Amino acid sequence: MQQNCRIEDRGTHLVVVNDNPQRRNALTPGFYEGLRAALAQAAAEPRIAAVVLTGAEGFFCAGGDLTMLMTAQEMTHSQRRAAIEDLQFLIRAIMDCPRPVIAAVEGGAAGAGFSLALACDLVVAAQDARFTASYVNAGLIPDGGLTGSLTAAMPPALVAEICLLGRPVEAQRLFDLGAINALAEPGGALAAAEALAQRLAQGPAEAQAGIKALLTGARAALMEAQLDAEVEPMAVALGSAEAGEGIAAFLGKRPPDFAALRRG
Repeated sequence: MQQNCRIEDRGTHLVVVNDNPQRRNALTPGFYEGLRAALAQAAAEPRIAAVVLTGAEGFFCAGGDLTMLMTAQEMTHSQRRAAIEDLQFLIRAIMDCPRPVIAAVEGGAAGAGFSLALACDLVVAAQDARFTASYVNAGLIPDGGLTGSLTAAMPPALVAEICLLGRPVEAQRLFDLGAINALAEPGGALAAAEALAQRLAQGPAEAQAGIKALLTGARAALMEAQLDAEVEPMAVALGSAEAGEGIAAFLGKRPPDFAALRRG
């Protein structure tokens, strides 16, 4: 078992649990490794109809661990780029997997957790779940293809609101816009996602893989362009004074003072 990642084989599908609840399931190298292994297993075994992603103890994913991101201030620019590209490669692996990937979102998905959810083929969310592009609140730039996923799924005005203001958006609003597939009672997102996986298991594996390839191809140009375009500005942002202030403010449980940086 990879650290912070549990892979549960249900026979017809895999459930991948981001198991880092003390950090609200912030992303870790161990989770990346585990999810890549699950995606590879699903691609190799036709009996596996889908991969379901979820988070432990009632929260999907808080995105990057800001305690660890604080150390990015000490990295070289190339090291920061390499760290960002790890997430970009994971998003590509989700898109390239021939089996549908289903996100089961309880509680919330923030930052790269939002990116991860929207990279999936299908998204089931608890009715009380909230999605937040929280990057700007920490002086950072979206990555994980989030700008591409949001642009493809939502009106431009809402995308600007989500990314520039960093305000949470409720699952109900995303469902009404068609950006996510289904709502579930709180605590029921995983069961609803697994029901979708079991339904997929009754269908034709090769036809489903062909359909997913076509759907991925239809959005590939936008997603590939955004995944590439996000790396450099995020690498710059991670080393900036704004990120230093934003992350320190979050860890110190105080509002960031970006206005002081504007004044110089």
